[in-house]
Amino acid sequence: MTDAIFAEGLVKRYGDVTALDGIDLAVPEGSVLAMLGPNGAGKTTTVRVLTTLIVPDSGHATVAGIDVVANPRTLREHIGASGQYAAVDEYLTGFENLEMVGRLYHMGVKRSKARARELLEQFDLVEAGDRPVKGYSGGMRRRLDLAGALVANPRVLFLDEPTTGLDPRARLDLWEVISALVAGGTTLLLTTQYMEEAERLADSIVVIDRGTIIARGTADELKARVGGERIELVVSDAAELETAREALVRIACGDIQTDIGTRRVTVPIGGGSADLVSAIGLLNDRGIKLHDVGLRRPTLDDVFLSLTGRSTEEAEESDGEAATSREKELTR
Repeated sequence: MTDAIFAEGLVKRYGDVTALDGIDLAVPEGSVLAMLGPNGAGKTTTVRVLTTLIVPDSGHATVAGIDVVANPRTLREHIGASGQYAAVDEYLTGFENLEMVGRLYHMGVKRSKARARELLEQFDLVEAGDRPVKGYSGGMRRRLDLAGALVANPRVLFLDEPTTGLDPRARLDLWEVISALVAGGTTLLLTTQYMEEAERLADSIVVIDRGTIIARGTADELKARVGGERIELVVSDAAELETAREALVRIACGDIQTDIGTRRVTVPIGGGSADLVSAIGLLNDRGIKLHDVGLRRPTLDDVFLSLTGRSTEEAEESDGEAATSREKELTR
């Protein structure tokens, strides 16, 4: 299968700050790659290189078989992109925004208008299509922005944190739209901070930190690196923590962790809900009372903490200054 996106050894520096430090990517046609990582990790810089907005200091990349440095003008005719913030004119109507994009692609007046109406219907914006965008909700603006990225029927689509700031309902709606695009054969590179989003949409995932890819694989493969599922329970009496740990050793598939301050026991398991039922039975046999119990899967923070030794919140705080420096450089 041909790679719709290929990158090898991408490096980008801003003074003393290395935004990208040897990024390698290969995204087959018709597939979805998700880039996971905290703010400032290098996700947006990677997208900007691949969409010809900035030039790498070294390395090589092609999108749709076109060199991103040698033929940027040609490449732009074959890709679509949506950034972290909806790039729409709030004083124009939804229809006018899409028609304008069509004209920028030199599609002609008639075709631009027809394509705008097609996309308004596809993105469930027909009723709002002739209203100024300033009255749109956040979810509607994101859908309109994504529609704008599709005006020219691009072969490859880049979405940079498309659901950041959306409420859960709007996020689910946008996921449905994106899933439909992928089902139609679009190749997608998606950056996100949400493991759930990556798991829902992506065929494969790369985890990026400080400009370097530190892990790659499917969602299940990455979660397996931190022990898969786990039972988390809180005992009513901290004095029973050790007894609870001893009782649960027989179902654990890794080291059991206890926290006396929160009275919490974390048990890595491999049997899903069946192990949860067994755990409750084992604790009942010992007469241990529970304040709370649940089955949970690893999150992005679990994966990131396992790989780097720091949480995503800590990473965002420590990398925030560098990210700001890069943003300032990019806007000059």
